Amino acid sequence: MSKRNLKLKASESAPVIDWAAVNAAPMSDVPDQDSPELTATQAAQLRPLADVIPVFSTGKTRITIHLDDAVLQAYKARAGGRGYQTLINETLRRGLAADAVKEALREVIREELHTT
Repeated sequence: MSKRNLKLKASESAPVIDWAAVNAAPMSDVPDQDSPELTATQAAQLRPLADVIPVFSTGKTRITIHLDDAVLQAYKARAGGRGYQTLINETLRRGLAADAVKEALREVIREELHTT
């Protein structure tokens, strides 16, 4: 889930929390039935969450990149409301596809030159 999905829309108001009710709720040091205290054996068997649950992947990786100011301004201007990072990603993806087509064409030309 992206941060964008977590933001409130302009038409929504922030949820109201009744802090007096929260503060008045009884606090107990005694575990309830839904969350009993772990035994030493159970605690020893615990594993890191990353080992238990597969990593949730969005198919994207956060990186830091240095771009020329002019390049960044141009992409922000072109992107409009979509987001300039999405536009940069699409441009890089198209560049990779174009490179693959060029390489395939070069391979065909080489094969044709060798057969004549």
